Amino acid sequence: MMPTESEPVQSDIHMRDRAATRPDTKHSEETNQTSSPLMAASSDLKGNYDVFLSFRGTDVRKSFLSHFYAALAQKGIHSYVDSEELRKGDCIKPALMKAIEESCIAIIIFSEDYASSPWCLEEVEKIMECKEQRGLTVLPVFYKVDPREVRTPRGNYRKAMVKHENKFGRDLEKVKRWEKALLDAGSLSGWEFKDKDEAEADLIKRIVQEISMQLDRTPLHVAKHPVGIPRQVVKLKSMLNLESRDDVLMIGLWGQGGIGKTTLAKALYNDIFRGFEAPCFLANVRETSKDSKDLVHLQEKLLSELVRKDLTVSSVDGGINLIQQRLCRKRVLLVLDDVDDVKQLNALAGGREWFGKGSRIIITTRDNHLLTVHGIDEDHIYEVKTLWYREALELFNKHAFLRSEEIVIRRDLVDSALHYANGLPLALEVLGSFLCGRREQEWESALNKLAKSPDKTINGVLKLSYDGLEDYAKEIFLDIACFFKGRSIEYIIEVLNSCDFDTTIGVQVLVEKSLITKEWRKVQMHDLIQLMGMDIVKQECCDDPGRRSRLWLCEDVRDVLSGDMGTNAVKAIVLALPKTEAIYIGPNAFTNMRRLRLLIMINVHNSFQGPICLPNELRWFEWPECPWFPEFSSCPNKLVGLDLRKTNIQVVREQFKAFGNLKYLKFSKCPSVVCIPDLNLTPNLKELDLHGCKNLERAHESVAYHAKLQLLNLKGCSNLHQLPNVLQSKNLEILNLTGCSKLQIFPDIPDKIEGLKELYLKGTSIEELPTSIENLVSLENLSLIDCKKLANLPSTIYKLPNLESLILHGCSKLIKFPKEGDFSVLHGKTGFPKLQILGLEGCNLQEVEFLENNSCFPYLTVLFLSKNNFAKLPTCRQLHKLRALFVSECRQLQAIGKMPEQLEGLMADDCESLTSSVGQSNPYLANS
Repeated sequence: MMPTESEPVQSDIHMRDRAATRPDTKHSEETNQTSSPLMAASSDLKGNYDVFLSFRGTDVRKSFLSHFYAALAQKGIHSYVDSEELRKGDCIKPALMKAIEESCIAIIIFSEDYASSPWCLEEVEKIMECKEQRGLTVLPVFYKVDPREVRTPRGNYRKAMVKHENKFGRDLEKVKRWEKALLDAGSLSGWEFKDKDEAEADLIKRIVQEISMQLDRTPLHVAKHPVGIPRQVVKLKSMLNLESRDDVLMIGLWGQGGIGKTTLAKALYNDIFRGFEAPCFLANVRETSKDSKDLVHLQEKLLSELVRKDLTVSSVDGGINLIQQRLCRKRVLLVLDDVDDVKQLNALAGGREWFGKGSRIIITTRDNHLLTVHGIDEDHIYEVKTLWYREALELFNKHAFLRSEEIVIRRDLVDSALHYANGLPLALEVLGSFLCGRREQEWESALNKLAKSPDKTINGVLKLSYDGLEDYAKEIFLDIACFFKGRSIEYIIEVLNSCDFDTTIGVQVLVEKSLITKEWRKVQMHDLIQLMGMDIVKQECCDDPGRRSRLWLCEDVRDVLSGDMGTNAVKAIVLALPKTEAIYIGPNAFTNMRRLRLLIMINVHNSFQGPICLPNELRWFEWPECPWFPEFSSCPNKLVGLDLRKTNIQVVREQFKAFGNLKYLKFSKCPSVVCIPDLNLTPNLKELDLHGCKNLERAHESVAYHAKLQLLNLKGCSNLHQLPNVLQSKNLEILNLTGCSKLQIFPDIPDKIEGLKELYLKGTSIEELPTSIENLVSLENLSLIDCKKLANLPSTIYKLPNLESLILHGCSKLIKFPKEGDFSVLHGKTGFPKLQILGLEGCNLQEVEFLENNSCFPYLTVLFLSKNNFAKLPTCRQLHKLRALFVSECRQLQAIGKMPEQLEGLMADDCESLTSSVGQSNPYLANS
């Protein structure tokens, strides 16, 4: 069958929601035949014959062929030689076609009159077709013929082809196919025999040795059901660029345990290994190289496979030299499977110069960083991912259901099994095989059990990646598995850094080890890897959750806290309930948890009214709607993060006396907060979040000059009317005052502040900005949307060199945007050198003369001027970066000056006074 590449097809399994049926996987088995023949088990390549011999009978049958056939037989090589009876007539017989298809190697003996036989040409066409379609090894022998005579063709071969063209004039396509087959076969590497060069017996001996070596290379068993493999092999072959013989290429197959890296590598190896002078698949490198002695053994094995000699290696360094010496001229295919240490790569494939041109080195690993360290770039690293749904269903069906069975299974149970495996081939095979032959009740019981504790076989494979981690990375992994899957990377880093973990590098290591992934700035992991992590914690003490390092299940947390069962083993408690639930927590619940570092309680209501004493080691306390302010067993405490949003706690200065380590303080949506607390007591504070505190009226003066504060979020504090007179916080990066509708005065900025990048003043009652705004030299985003009382902007705003976005939509009192020349204190280069977006929609502008100085806006890309009252839009030809201009609903607008040629959109809807436009030739003008 001619192999084709196809999308995986939905299996014909018929299941029921409640009605019974028997799954049928016939269609799935058919779709699986799309793989290359070298891809599945070796049975696809093992034919009835070792060698098929193609020859012109009258030329060589009683001479070269008879000696060659005898030499092959003496070596035990089973060869196919046709009889004279089969060769009568012009049409090749089906028996010969079948013999070619069922052979492992084809030898074409190109003799002087070979091309004169249509029969021989049919054979060579069929042989080259099998080479292309199923990887048949083809070896030509040019017997007293120059290879160029075959390829071109010329000489006797040209004469023969002319005769065929005359004879088969009505079927010239056939002759063209023959010529193509001769060209392809004649271009292959083979043997050329001339009487004067060597004895015929010596040539036959060399050919038989090569055939023996080729036959010793048997394909690897890939998998019983290699579902999803063919489409990936196609991608990898493209990545390998097999047509190029000028380079040595290394590629990496990277992915989590059980995802099919080895299976894919075997399939790829089977598909291409016959095209290499020396192929070797070195399996289980991690498992077989525990120390340097093991590496020496692997070096010997590699040399034995690639050099075909048993060589003794005395040391790893000696093995490196020997590999380089023996392989630097060989075209090698080397697969190093399951590598987990760069020492293994250095010992077995340290550099591209070790191997001959055209060599390909394939490495499978769970560690992406290992590939990077070895010099493999991202374009040559292939991430092996979970199976598509249809492929997962097909693979599961093949293992779970046998044709002879008449067992009825509900669809929801099959869906549950697929959800559990989540596309992981190992899980699909193990689970499918385990459920095979079982009844519905047994399926239900098995799936319930697996939801609580993972399968040992699957778990063992996945846990290998965890076992290889350093201790700090293990701690980070277990915290993510038990608590933080699906949370933002930023949040995880904040929380775990508070515990003195190096979380940034730790998360990256977990990504490289295929234990977690980053998706849309969130951390995710495969469900089975999460179960593996949770199981590691459960195995710390199967019977007593109070003796485990982490608690996350409601029942366990309830038992431990209500019964004072916690011990020194407990490091973290994170309980996130879907809805509010009451859990009794007594005053001594945490007394024995001296190592507790995280306490996060979401939707937990505590019936105990008094404060509860917390251990001094606690680093992160997060409890929305907590009824009391935390107290600690000793002072000062080590708390880094305190999140008490939506509480009714009265915040007073004395509460923070022992909070010198605090970096994150979150009291958002707390109705009882009236004043920002004295931040002098929290000198290390980085973030203060009080958004939504509707009764907050004023800010403590310490906000103005706090040395380490980076984020101040007062969004929605609608009663805030007083800020300090000055702003001097050197490290403040984000100040959000959106919705502070009573705030009328923005502080003065007496000195340059290089930290502040984002300033949000939307919806405030600010009437003007201070001229000292120029001291916010790093400001990138300034929002003044709907500042209805803002009447003027200081001209010093032009001295904000890093401003990228300035938005003033809805500032209805703003009649004029300042021009750069409106003040005399400016010296040197000014303007907005980085401004990309300027928003002035609905600002009641009477004129836009500021645009006349085009040099102030060299990078302006989008300009919003809709709903204003100016009559003329000046020429803007020098705004070379402008792509979009909005002037819709400017009802006084009468004329538009010339616009830059690169303008992509000019929106001028409902400009009822517009009578002329100098730039009307612009095709993007929209004038309704």
